Amino acid sequence: MPSIQLFAPRNNSQPVAWCHSGPVSPNEFLHAVGQMAERLPERRFIFNLCADRYHFLVTFCAAMLRRQTNLLPPNHAERTLAQLHAAHPDAYAVSDQPMNVAGLEMLPYPALASNGVAHGEIPAIAAEHIAAIAFTSGSTGQPMPHPKSWGSLATEAALTASRLELQAGLHFLGTVPPQHMYGLGSTLMLPLHNGGVIHAGQPLFPADIRLALEALPAPRVLVTTPLHLRICLEQQLEFPPLALILSAAAPLSLELAQQAEAAFDAPLMEIYGSTETGTIATRRTSHGENWESLAGVHFSHGENGLTRVEGGHIQTHVELQDVIEATTDNSHFRLAGRAADMLNIAGKRASLGDLNLQLNIIPGVRDGVFFAPDEEPGKAVRLSALVVAPELSEQQIIAALRQAIDPAFLPRPLYKVDELPRNATGKLPREALRELLAGLNTKHPS
Repeated sequence: MPSIQLFAPRNNSQPVAWCHSGPVSPNEFLHAVGQMAERLPERRFIFNLCADRYHFLVTFCAAMLRRQTNLLPPNHAERTLAQLHAAHPDAYAVSDQPMNVAGLEMLPYPALASNGVAHGEIPAIAAEHIAAIAFTSGSTGQPMPHPKSWGSLATEAALTASRLELQAGLHFLGTVPPQHMYGLGSTLMLPLHNGGVIHAGQPLFPADIRLALEALPAPRVLVTTPLHLRICLEQQLEFPPLALILSAAAPLSLELAQQAEAAFDAPLMEIYGSTETGTIATRRTSHGENWESLAGVHFSHGENGLTRVEGGHIQTHVELQDVIEATTDNSHFRLAGRAADMLNIAGKRASLGDLNLQLNIIPGVRDGVFFAPDEEPGKAVRLSALVVAPELSEQQIIAALRQAIDPAFLPRPLYKVDELPRNATGKLPREALRELLAGLNTKHPS
C-alpha cells in the first residue's frame, strides 16, 4: 500500500509555517504534530474547527497519524454541527475558539511546547486513508459528504503546482478558511507539498491583509476570492508586490482581474473546481475566458446531458452542475453557466451567472445578485435582485440594466441592502438569500 509523506522534504532552515511568533521550522512543526497526536482520544472522526490555519494544520496531521478522519462542515453553526454529529456519533471536536454544541465533546486546542525537536523521518500516511470528509449544504438541507483520500489531496496539489509552475519558497496567505476545499487545497496542500510556507492567519479586511502581507517575506502568494479582491481595490491601499494571486469560489470578471493584476503587480490565476472534485482547471482570467484542465483530467457528456469529469486526482467520475463547452481540444473549455441557473422567461434564455455579471459591472455597484425563486407550475418566474450600491438609486440601477439585458429579465423587485449574506468564502447560500428577501418582501409588499 503506497504512502505519502506529510510534506515534501526541505531543509530545516526553510519554514513550514509562519505564525504570529514568526517562522516554524520542519522540526518544530513535526514536534507539535507529535504532541497533538498524543493528546487526541481514540476515535474515528474529528471535527477540525480551528480558525488559526496553523492550529488547523497541526490538528489535521495529528488526526491522520492517529488514523482518524477530519470532518469539515460547510459552516460552524450549531445546527449544522449537531446534524453531522448525529451522523457521526463517535466524533469529537478540536477548536481554538470558545464553542459549545450539545452532546459533542469539544477539546480546546492545547498549548504545545515549541522548543522540542522531532526525531526520525517525516511521517507518511497511507494514500488510501480518508484524510477528510468535506460537506456541501445539500438541496434538502442535510449536509452531503464528500470523502477525500490523502492520495487524492496530494495528487491534486502536485497537478495544480505543475500547472501554476510554482517554485519552492513561496509564502501563502489565505483569506479563505482551511475547512473549505479551496482553502484546504490552496493554502495548505499546495505549500506543504511544494516547499511553500503557510501563513497562520485569515485576514478579511484590506488593512489587515496588507499588514499580513507586509509581515511575510517575499515571494508572496495571496489566496482569495473576488469579493475580497474587490474590497481591497476599493480601499485603494498600497500593497506589497506579490508573486501570484489565486482566486476562486465565485466567477471573476475580466475587469476585476485586470485591476487586481495592476494593483498587486502580479499575475492572477483563477481556479475552477468544487467540493466534489477539488481543483480541476485554471485560467489567467486577464488573458481570456477559456479554462485549461489539469493534466489527466478529462470531460465527457452523460445521457442526462450533464458533463462528467474524471481522471487525474479524481478517484471516480463526478457529474458537474456547470454547462461545459469544449473549444479546440478536450483540455480547454469555457463555462456557459450552471445547468440549474439557466432561465427561460417568455421564450428567452439567460443564465443567472451572466445576469449577475452585468449587474456587478455597473459603476457604483459594490455587490449584487439576482435571485430566481423555485419554479411553481402555472406561475411565471419572477426575478428579484439585491444590490449594495450606496450612491445609486433603484431607478438608476434598473436604467443601467435595461442597456445590458433583455427586459424580460429585469428584476421585479430590486432591493438596495447594506450587505449581502455571504459566507466565509464569499458565496451566497440560497437559503440565506431566501430569508433576506422574505423579510424585505414583508416590509415592502408589492
